[in-house]
Amino acid sequence: MNTNESSLQRIQPTILAHVKDLPNLCSLAGLACTLIAIYCSILGIYSAAMIGMVWAVAFDWADGLIARRIAGRTGNDRSFGGQLDVLIDIVSYGVAPAVLLLSYGGFHPVYLAGAFIMLAASALRLSYFATFGLADGAKYTGLALDNNSLILVFIFLFESVFSEGTFSIVLYSSCLCLAALNVSQIKTPKLSGNPVNVWLLALYTLAMTGIYGWKLI
Repeated sequence: MNTNESSLQRIQPTILAHVKDLPNLCSLAGLACTLIAIYCSILGIYSAAMIGMVWAVAFDWADGLIARRIAGRTGNDRSFGGQLDVLIDIVSYGVAPAVLLLSYGGFHPVYLAGAFIMLAASALRLSYFATFGLADGAKYTGLALDNNSLILVFIFLFESVFSEGTFSIVLYSSCLCLAALNVSQIKTPKLSGNPVNVWLLALYTLAMTGIYGWKLI
């Protein structure tokens, strides 16, 4: 028994051994973008936060695309990558939008409710997907969480059109609507599986980066 256990221990890879896996590197790059988005949200530099959020989605899509094209990945590699992806998703699509909402609301206690609802919806959505997977093998149940960031980045384009007080209401309402859609029973297609959508996301990411980058100058 002891010999078998020692043998198992020897062949078990280290935690950091998985960092050299390219899809995992993409996932971690997305996490870095999310951290920048959270940091900039707290500082009130919302244009930079939007760039971080949209690039987090781009890297999230990229890790799956790369993983499917790499030959020789083991079941453990896929399982580790899947777990890493889910944990990063809760930060990117739950924590980051919640912090954005709190920050734009001046961290007033009334925004805590909206932030919690968004975060809770994200956790429920990810747990449901981890348990039941795709409906009919092709569609998500509820709005996929990456759409939250893409939609919020678009909504923020109109921030200057409204007063700060009015836009905070728009943002709050939008976050609540997205959370409701995340946990709804609507069926939505898996966008990242279509090459056309990948190109559209690439164009959207570059366009949003250009627009928000210009705002930062």
